[in-house]
Amino acid sequence: MNEQKIIQVEHLKYEYPQSEGHLALNDLSVSINPGEWVAIIGHNGSGKSTFAKSLNGLLDLQSGSVTIDGLPLSLDNVWTIRQKVGMVFQNPDNQFVGATVEDDVAFGLENQGIPRAEMIERVKDAVERAGMSEYLKREPSRLSGGQKQRVALAGIIAQQPEILILDEATSMLDPKGREEVLATIHKLKQETNMTVLSITHDIDEAASADRIIILDKGQVHDQGTPADIFAYGQRLLDLGLDVPYPEKLKAALNERAIEMPTDYLTTERMVEYLWTLHSKM
Repeated sequence: MNEQKIIQVEHLKYEYPQSEGHLALNDLSVSINPGEWVAIIGHNGSGKSTFAKSLNGLLDLQSGSVTIDGLPLSLDNVWTIRQKVGMVFQNPDNQFVGATVEDDVAFGLENQGIPRAEMIERVKDAVERAGMSEYLKREPSRLSGGQKQRVALAGIIAQQPEILILDEATSMLDPKGREEVLATIHKLKQETNMTVLSITHDIDEAASADRIIILDKGQVHDQGTPADIFAYGQRLLDLGLDVPYPEKLKAALNERAIEMPTDYLTTERMVEYLWTLHSKM
């Protein structure tokens, strides 16, 4: 028996007002397995964020269907689905409602009517998982960018969703903040086997996914493992996308008549290959 997809999107179409006939989503169909980490990449305007917002009812579906964990998205069950799908957005300041980190993480649980004793335990656990225990009494607005994003993440963790959507969640962070947030999410996924959907421009973030889906003009242009996708090289650049530094280096060395492997190389594998090549010279 085939495993039920935790996210099943079929023939989605969406057009923003005053878009003059331009479809943000154009007959888009996507399926995602439970426990999978999928990165959605594409140039600006390719439909990435529109797709993310269609998964929990932030946008009204104009055509097509969304099914989350076997439950069709509709007005009758949109709140049930929102308990299954947590979203962390680009700017964490837009998500803060509490005067302290503790209050902010508890806010969603209070709205769900979670009993106080359970709420206290879930807040404590979520803040620990996000590495923010020492900041419980701090004002979220006074934290660094990476710390703010980890507080926003803790608020989602406390609600125990089955799916975590990162909508450009690391794009406003410096390298250190980005590394901290991604490390937190990787640890969380290992512990809970949560399904993660990452909408991103960050190639390094996409490289850590199980699968990459490229969107273009509101449609799936291609999909595959990071190794499959990054091996496209120039084809990604033609789509307005970046490629990892090892692939850029490989292309530059090829132009200098230095033979390089055709498969995708991570930074570690590139260093190993170049060291081996140097030792033979």
